[in-house]
Amino acid sequence: MKQIQWYPGHMAKAVRMMQENLKLCDAVLIVLDARAPVSSYNPKLKELAGNKPVLYLLNKSDLADGGADGALSAMRARGMKAVKCAAASPAASRTLLPAMQEAVAERTARLKEKGSARPLRFMVAGIPNTGKSTLINLLSGGKKAQTGDKAGVTRNKQWVKCGAFELLDTPGSMPPSCENQVHARRLACLGSINDDILEFDEIALFLLEELREKYPASLEERYGIAGGEPLQMLEEICTRRGFLLRGGEFDYERGERALIDDFRKGKLGKICLDFPDEWECFASE
Repeated sequence: MKQIQWYPGHMAKAVRMMQENLKLCDAVLIVLDARAPVSSYNPKLKELAGNKPVLYLLNKSDLADGGADGALSAMRARGMKAVKCAAASPAASRTLLPAMQEAVAERTARLKEKGSARPLRFMVAGIPNTGKSTLINLLSGGKKAQTGDKAGVTRNKQWVKCGAFELLDTPGSMPPSCENQVHARRLACLGSINDDILEFDEIALFLLEELREKYPASLEERYGIAGGEPLQMLEEICTRRGFLLRGGEFDYERGERALIDDFRKGKLGKICLDFPDEWECFASE
């Protein structure tokens, strides 16, 4: 299977930009994908934050099952400030805003003592396509940050006023290395890696293998698949969806893209790809 590589020049530029602007911020909000909280966790962002308060958000929780709850508990057990929500839902602000206020409570008190009423500033960071811009639009009450269901939509910094806070939207930033190829492939399934650099056939077969192991009922309910090897399951999807070429050959490309699109949009049900034994990656704070 071909190795997935990343860290193009614009990501290195994004990290430099975050380093330069961190001094303007009071805290950092790091957004993870609740469907793969370990795979979408970039420890370099915590290093970047230094001594600034960090709040972790497991976003897209409406698409994740109880695995996200387990990850959330593991993070909190390590002293990490963390909440989960679905930024696409207006109700998410009721969970997130109190958590943000708590994260900067000490800073707020110090500013109040000095007679300052300036807004507290959060840098919003995370890997691509975790919903950072959707989150900012939720809190600001309007479409002030550009969004899209793919990696690399945000390329430049954006300051957005959100009530008592000012938020700095930043481009998605991946870890400098991609040594764990299982995590890399999960991120590819989520849309955190530019589709143009992926071998879609390999990603689709990987996803089928993951789902066969962890969520066989989802495959049966969505596609009527009761098991088999990944390639056989893909062919079954093509047959049932009518993705056939002339002569009855399978249109693998249409089947692959339909599968991955179904997963990204939550049509396969609530899913968390990461295993509990991977949660040890969350560093104690």
